[in-house]
Amino acid sequence: MQTLRLIVAVSGLALLAPAGFAQSADDLREMSPEERREYVQGLSDEERQALRAEQRARWEAMTEEERKAARQQMNERRQAERDAMRHKWESMSEEEREAARAQRRAERERQRETWNNLTDEEKAAARAQMKERRDHERAQRHKKRDRKPPQQ
Repeated sequence: MQTLRLIVAVSGLALLAPAGFAQSADDLREMSPEERREYVQGLSDEERQALRAEQRARWEAMTEEERKAARQQMNERRQAERDAMRHKWESMSEEEREAARAQRRAERERQRETWNNLTDEEKAAARAQMKERRDHERAQRHKKRDRKPPQQ
């Protein structure tokens, strides 16, 4: 029931959002990775939970064939993004590559500083959240593997 309330609340807020914001999970899929990341970071925790609940409900309502097609589409999009990044990297000059490396080093240093500034409790919570995410992903892989018919 709480999830339903959150979905209704997020849907109501989505109507009030500026035109550049996603109205549904489908709109999120159409965004570029940068736009999607920015949009999701702008959501409250409750809105993120409602969005995840909506996406989970849509996924669970799919048939196995629809899921397979969706996975294929995700893999194709992921590969296209990787190819585009590889092409961009290969077309960069050595100076541009070095600037990108320096930017990445600075980002890692910023993340390290953020981590070092967390309290022990915040670090423990972050570790627990990552463990929970890894355990969930591992369970999904095992569940997926168990669903496959035996190989002959």
